[in-house]
Amino acid sequence: MKLSVLDQSPIAAGHSKAGALGETIALARAAEEAGYHRFWLAEHHDSPGFAGTTPALMAMAVLDATTRITVGSGGVLLGLHEPWQVAESFDILAALHPGRVNLGVGRAGSGGTGSFNEKIIELHARLGLMPGTEGRDDLDIWLLGAGTGSAPLAAATGAGYAHAHFLNTGSARTALAHYRENFRAGAVRKQPEALLAVRAIAAHTDAKAQELANPVRLWRARKDLGLDEPFPLTTDPAGWSAEELRRTENNESRLIVGAADDVAHQLTVLAEELGVNELMISSPVPSLEDRISSNTLIARAFARLSPGDTGGRPAQEGAAAQEGAAAQEGVRSASPRFSHS
Repeated sequence: MKLSVLDQSPIAAGHSKAGALGETIALARAAEEAGYHRFWLAEHHDSPGFAGTTPALMAMAVLDATTRITVGSGGVLLGLHEPWQVAESFDILAALHPGRVNLGVGRAGSGGTGSFNEKIIELHARLGLMPGTEGRDDLDIWLLGAGTGSAPLAAATGAGYAHAHFLNTGSARTALAHYRENFRAGAVRKQPEALLAVRAIAAHTDAKAQELANPVRLWRARKDLGLDEPFPLTTDPAGWSAEELRRTENNESRLIVGAADDVAHQLTVLAEELGVNELMISSPVPSLEDRISSNTLIARAFARLSPGDTGGRPAQEGAAAQEGAAAQEGVRSASPRFSHS
């Protein structure tokens, strides 16, 4: 099983956007050390809770700060951009970091000219990635979806497909099946390649994991109710309103929380049910230290389940890195690179 990370640069209450962006860089370095396969960056606008507005710029910063991990957008909101702008930005990324760049594209947003489908075709053409062309090996395109609309287009263009389970748990099976059944070989991949983006939070114990997840639950409930704020650092459900509790209950199926081994088991079952061999973890807990710990614990738990697959490293290298990480855990906690900016 490959493991990857989706980061949205969450902003904790009382903290700055600049600090949140710096924490994204630290999270990427930690993800690479833990053996994660990809690190994708989201695009959000006018959001008090997320600092990442320009994935291409953040991708450059992450690429410069790391050495091995594949880096990309998760995703560029193509409705807000012209394809030539996106193509030129990612051409530069690929030229400077060949083979480490993913261009993930989402439907959300509106503006500019042309329909989403037309923009996707133009983007493939500008990047030399139209089906039937010789293609290139320094970057590739992924389409993101939370419903069933993007999967057919990903299949038709030979793109990868990333399904956002943490936004919509009900559409994944249909979307992934359609993608696989209708896939046409593209300029980069000859076989379908899909991943599932999930929201997962792990700790050493279930009680601690639930505590870490509560700020995320409250933030999501309040956002659903029209109150968009930074993430609370701590919160007690006993103080939540009846409507916040109801919203949290409704959203719980989109969140996997628990002790690390239990989370890994639940994620493995989900991946097997949906037929994917890559999971992209989103863990927007407001504390950087807790976010790094959650991702590291999940990686170690998967290594115990599947010692031969450490998410992109040779098994021996991944195991050695995990042992080294355990030995240096106290050092990391004290390192400025792993603390709040």
